[in-house]
Amino acid sequence: MKQPTINRRHFNSLGLLGLTAGVGLGTSAQAQGGPVEGQHYQKLAQQVPVAASGKIDVVEFFWYGCPHCYALEPFVEQWSSKVAGDINFRRVPVGFGPQHEFHQKVFYTLEALGQLGALHRKFFDSIHKDHKRMNTEGEVVAFATANGLDGAKFAETMKSFTVIGKVRQAKQLADAYHVDGVPTIGVQGRFTTSASMAGGAEQTFRVVDFLVDKARKPA
Repeated sequence: MKQPTINRRHFNSLGLLGLTAGVGLGTSAQAQGGPVEGQHYQKLAQQVPVAASGKIDVVEFFWYGCPHCYALEPFVEQWSSKVAGDINFRRVPVGFGPQHEFHQKVFYTLEALGQLGALHRKFFDSIHKDHKRMNTEGEVVAFATANGLDGAKFAETMKSFTVIGKVRQAKQLADAYHVDGVPTIGVQGRFTTSASMAGGAEQTFRVVDFLVDKARKPA
């Protein structure tokens, strides 16, 4: 089956290589003493503003329909469940096109209803395990109802100013980070990495840990 287009520059084949056959950190990076700028991560030319919370901001840019994001999700969950207290981790859905934007609204609706923790992975599963497209209001309302939510309230919240505003902010942040493909991880407005750069899903978070340590130091 043809893989879906998941970004502006047709990076989905690159992303697949990143999860399966990239140059891992156990080889070249290890020999060179750690992740290498330009190979395993990128430093942004212009820093993205981050909240003055005293914490390191780590952002996962993703799309629910992306098979590579789904493959990375167990590693995201594992890493985020045990992060240090000085790290603020958050997921940000991308909006490259109408289908992506629709799923952005689903994400922020779940967040607004306080159901993101319970239903984020279930929504991912509905697409990649249950093979549902989940790209119409009827499908997502049925999903919400099946999981104990008020379908009418879910549909109403998707159209709310709160959700629309969050979608706009997500696009601005992805643009500021120059995100062209998913999954991409941004660290403290200064760095980005991905499975394709790091050499695989597991290696991604070795690079993230390295970048977090760099971000703890003055720019």
